[in-house]
Parts: sequence; C-alpha cells; structure tokens
Amino acid sequence: MSLTTAAIIAMARSSKPNGLTDRIQALNHSHHILLMIGLFLATAVTAYILQRPRTVYLVDYACFRPPYNYRAPSATFAEHVRHVSQFSERSIRFLTRLLERSGLGEETSLPLMGFYIDGTKYITLEDARDEVELVIFSAIDDLFAKTGIDPTTIDAIVVNCSGFSPTPSMPDMIASRYKMRSDVRSIHLSGMGCSAGLISIELAKNLLQAMPHGARALVVSTETLTPNYYLGNERAMLLPYCLFRMGGAAVLLSTSPAKARFRLKHIVRTLTAGDDRSYRCIYQEEDDKGNTGVNLSTDLIDVASNTFKTNITTVAPLILPVSEKLLFALSFVSQKLFRTRKKLRVPNLLTGFEHICVHAGGRAVIDGIQRSLRLSDEHVEPSRMTLHRFGNTSSSSLWYELAYVEAKRRMRKGDRVWMIGFGSGFKCNSGVWECIVPASNEDGPWAGCIHRYPVHIP
Repeated sequence: MSLTTAAIIAMARSSKPNGLTDRIQALNHSHHILLMIGLFLATAVTAYILQRPRTVYLVDYACFRPPYNYRAPSATFAEHVRHVSQFSERSIRFLTRLLERSGLGEETSLPLMGFYIDGTKYITLEDARDEVELVIFSAIDDLFAKTGIDPTTIDAIVVNCSGFSPTPSMPDMIASRYKMRSDVRSIHLSGMGCSAGLISIELAKNLLQAMPHGARALVVSTETLTPNYYLGNERAMLLPYCLFRMGGAAVLLSTSPAKARFRLKHIVRTLTAGDDRSYRCIYQEEDDKGNTGVNLSTDLIDVASNTFKTNITTVAPLILPVSEKLLFALSFVSQKLFRTRKKLRVPNLLTGFEHICVHAGGRAVIDGIQRSLRLSDEHVEPSRMTLHRFGNTSSSSLWYELAYVEAKRRMRKGDRVWMIGFGSGFKCNSGVWECIVPASNEDGPWAGCIHRYPVHIP
C-alpha cells in the first residue's frame, strides 16, 4: 500500500495541477480494474500484517542455584523426619523408603524448616518471605546480569507461586527491590499447580502483544515451601513433603528479536476440571487432625495420562511436519474407505522437535511420558537429571531442564523444544520454542556439576 501511495504522490508532483486526473482518465477500463485490484491487495496485505499477533521472543532466562549450606542429603532428610514429633513411626518408614526410590540425589536443597528438630517455629510469614527473596531475587539478579537489561525498562511482571501469596504480592516485592516504574503491569498467579510456569508465559505473551513493539515482560516461576509443610500422617499427603525442593526461574520475554535466544512458537493449555476425578486428584485439604496438606489421589496417574492425550491432539498438528501429517491422513482415509484391518498409523511426534522437557514431578511422571511417546533415554535425560540434582522444583523445573540441554551443548540453532507441565485442576500445558542462539557458555544452575551428569539412577 505504501509503494502504491508513493507512486501516486510522485505522479502528482511531476504533473500539472490536473495532470494526475487526466492520466487516470486516460487509462482504459482494464487498466482501471488492475489499478483497483492492486490497491485492494496492498490494503489487504497491510491490514493482515497490522492485525497479526506479534511474535514473542525469549531474551534469556536464569535459574536459582541454592547456596551450599541449604543442601539436604538423604541422610540429613531421614534424620530430620525421625525427629519431627508429629510423624508416627509408620510415616517415618514410609518417607524413608519413598526417598530411596524417588530419584533425588544428594544435592537438593530445603529451606530452614528442613534442618531443625523443632522446625515448626520456622514456619512463619517472615521465614516464608525470606525464602521468596532468596530464591527469586537471586534468579532475577542473574538474569539482569546476563542480559544487561535496566530493570526500569520492564513493562510487565508475572509471578506464579501456588502455595504462598503474601501482601504486598511477589510482583510488588520485585518492583520495590528493583525500583521499577509506576506504570509496570504486575500479576501474581497462585493455586495453579506445577504447570503454572507455562500459564505465566502465555499470560505475559498476551500482555506483550497488546503493548507497543519492543515491550519487555519479566516472568518468575517458583514455589515457596516454608508455609506448606504437611505435619500429619496421611500417606497420600506425605509425598510432596518428600519430593519438593527449593527452586525458581526468571525469564525475560520481549516482542523485539534483538538479542533474543528463543522464539515462542506455541502454547497449548488443557484443563479437565469439569471432571470430578480430575478436579480432586491433587487437592489441598485438612486431614482428620486438622493438618493442612495436598492430597494426591490414586487416580492421579490415570488422570494425567488422559489429560496428556487430550493436550497432544491439539499440539501434534502444530508441531508435526507436513510429511507426517500426510502419512497420518492417508492411513486414516485408507482405513475408512477400504475398511482395512491395519491399525491407524500413530504420528511420530519425534519428528516435531529435537528436545523435550517433561516436568520433573517424580519418576512415575517421567516414566509415563517416556512410555507414552516412546522416547529414548536421552530424550528424558534432562528431566531425570533435574529431578536428581534439584528435586521437584514445581513450575520452574522446565527451565532447569532447558539449562541442562544447553549446558550439555546439545542445543543447535533451529532446534525445537517441547515443554510439558502438569498441575492441579487437572492441567496439562505445552510450550514449543525454537532456538535462535544457543548458550555460549556453561554458566547457570549446572555450573560446576554438569561434567558429572548423566548419572545412573537405580
């Protein structure tokens, strides 16, 4: 449209007062039609470009690396649970056996509450705030140092933390710490479970696409353990006590490709809360003694599997190459038209991505995804090693896994990464990224230990 307009202006300037009108009138009917078609097409293309959602880019990310004095080896954890007076002998045996089979290593970290005999006196609002500040400020400091971004240029802050929502909120804590602008948009997502990290990414994407080009959003994903310890004896509520560890990640998104390292391709969210089994399979409640905890239903694995299948049906058409879609279509048509007894061809999802980050929620989750997608051990290696080194860090685990892939120098320009998160509700969320610039060094949460991985987990 701009070229057509420039041509008309140029004609007007080079002609007499009525020269442009005379020239248009001199055109025959067919030329009039061609001119109108050209103007229409130019207008349509311009309107399409203006209305198309802006691409969102990941500038960089950083993960919290716990200080060494927060390390909780299995012997320390076992000794601690033996001295918690609220636990019965049966619960102590259960937690000890659970830890042995959990896939967690010797370097995962816990807040102060996990190191004292009478840890209940450390379950205070102030201790919870201290944990938040340690985790999220450390990650954000690393992110700003890596990117060189001035905090006052941040246009939106999105934080997700399911179990702790203080006043002022976590985004307010961040804005206060880094002296951000008064017009910064701030949002805190709580109660969304371990898949909230990708919900935060989608929310930030929507905010950025409504802002001027080049706007920046800071996304922080974490879980605060201090106020969420379960001190009862219901087995279904003891599992989170054993698996969850300190962790957090800070991510910088923008609609400007300048210095960007990844391009966001797709976010697909699946929520099955309309089904009662799904809704209650991860449910915060009180036990018969009044202790608050999260009850994990025996339906959890079945619910997760069904929700994951629903999510895949939406993700697959977006990530599969044309050749794989065509083969599936031919198989479907052949079965319907010719009534063949051959099984319907299952699309090979491995053709749609090079790397996969499965939420490191536990060994059962990772095993289930590996079987469902027929993944190799190398495909799920980032998830297993993240669980071993950092434990279940809730919504931030996906970023530790991405950092593992990059620390191992496996990421290449153009590689696609599929992130899969599971959470209460029940939710299965997928995010697909395309690499623009791989990491140039091994700095990050795996610095100093990446050479020891992968390790064998019996």
